[in-house]
Amino acid sequence: MSKNVNKKSKNLKRPKVRFNFGVMLVIFVLSFTACFALYMTAANLNEDFFRNEFNAEMIIDNSEPDETEESEQEEQPEQEEQPIQKAPVTNPVPQSAPTDYTYFENCCLITDSTLLEIGEHTALKDVIGDSALNASNCTTAKVESNYGAVTIYDTLKIKKPENVYFMLGSDIGTSETETMLESYKELISNLTASLPAMNIYIMQIPPVRYDSAPVTNELINTYNEQLLSMANSCNVYCIDTSTALKSVDGNLKEEYWSAEDKKFTEDMYKAVTEYIITHVA
Repeated sequence: MSKNVNKKSKNLKRPKVRFNFGVMLVIFVLSFTACFALYMTAANLNEDFFRNEFNAEMIIDNSEPDETEESEQEEQPEQEEQPIQKAPVTNPVPQSAPTDYTYFENCCLITDSTLLEIGEHTALKDVIGDSALNASNCTTAKVESNYGAVTIYDTLKIKKPENVYFMLGSDIGTSETETMLESYKELISNLTASLPAMNIYIMQIPPVRYDSAPVTNELINTYNEQLLSMANSCNVYCIDTSTALKSVDGNLKEEYWSAEDKKFTEDMYKAVTEYIITHVA
């Protein structure tokens, strides 16, 4: 009898435990929601909740930005070029060791009717001028060149030669000397300010072969002295081409003037270029 009971007991099946995932998910969501609601309620009721909770300080910077830091962050403007400071010049330019004619490759001559033909007879080929150009109108007169009909100032601003020589004064005796010098100085001053690296040479005008009113060598000498003073005041060079062309009597040397053609000779132009290359600052 006992054996039968034991067999029956062994054959009894134990109840199966079923796991319901959906019920567990609902419980988890409800628990999380309840905890989150309690947490946020506590945070809203206590201003220092987060500070106490995390044991840390929350720092809010309300200070104004440092102007120095702002300026450093801003893009720095380009620095302006420092003006070139030239040492005081010595005038008239003293005689120097002769340079060769390649020097003229870096030279430009601005002239009125006085030296317009020099390029036809010498190595000084870069000649810009006009018979209508003179000292009194040198700031306004427009001259034809490779750059079109523009003023001398604009021409040189475009061209930017290393060395520029000026021979202006054909209106002496017909224009007021004061007016001539004022315009001349204005042009030179503007150029030295705009093109400080350019070497500027003022050439004293040549004497005449014979005094013929209103143009006399006395008037020319006075004008040349004033040109020297102007060059000194503008701190540019001045070369005494006038004295180099004078005879012992103070007039233009006979071989430098053609009485038949009423103009300078080739020897005169060559003498001017020889003087230039032996009087380089």
